[in-house]
Amino acid sequence: MDTVVTMAEWESRGESPEILFWVGCAGSFDDRYKRVTRAFVSILQAANISFGVLGQEETCTGDPARRAGNEFLFQMQAMSNIQTLERYKVRKIVTACPHCFNTLKNEYSELGGSFDVMHHSAFLQSLINEGKIRIKEGGAFKGKRITYHDSCYLGRANNVYEAPRAVLEALDADLVEMKRCRTTGLCCGAGGAQMFKEPEKGNKDINVERSDEALATGATTVAVACPFCMTMISDGVKAREKEAEVAVKDLSELIAEAQGLKF
Repeated sequence: MDTVVTMAEWESRGESPEILFWVGCAGSFDDRYKRVTRAFVSILQAANISFGVLGQEETCTGDPARRAGNEFLFQMQAMSNIQTLERYKVRKIVTACPHCFNTLKNEYSELGGSFDVMHHSAFLQSLINEGKIRIKEGGAFKGKRITYHDSCYLGRANNVYEAPRAVLEALDADLVEMKRCRTTGLCCGAGGAQMFKEPEKGNKDINVERSDEALATGATTVAVACPFCMTMISDGVKAREKEAEVAVKDLSELIAEAQGLKF
């Protein structure tokens, strides 16, 4: 994997990249999700896509603050990010986090920040359609049972259902749906800033309930497209002591593995 160029470095050359890759807090700091960041970067580099990152100039979008009810903090974080993005004349943003995607796409416009924002599932689909990602037939995932968990902020909030499935279909795998999927999909339990607190008392944690639905499909891989979902579903699979048999992976990891990329 080659060195990633920051927007400041692009600017110093008097150039600008095709896209800004918004890494997000999880992609930057969570040890598990850093692997997703590396996978997506390896795909972009293999496809010869010019991209930049903000590096240390990137801060949280403010999504957790707003969901937790701190509107003042959200607006402070959002305005700071909008100023940074506009300084670099950024217009196209791609992110692997549905929470970042939703906030940048739908909520920054309220504060004057207008950007073309794509989730990485849709961007991966476009690269596959354009032939920039090539996966050999009968590859590593041929015939493997994979189920996909719909992220709330990607699916119900933004109506992105087909792009992730189109990416998985390119793997030549056996895609099996959970009983609750697409518009009737079940939340992993992390949304609304719930990930940062202990659950209320009840009979069963929601992430275990959702993981049970995934395990019931008989899939050996649960595909996700969100850092929060990855954490919650992984914990649910571990709660059932199935982590040795069932892998929880992001779409970009599956595509990078299918291409034989190192990340």
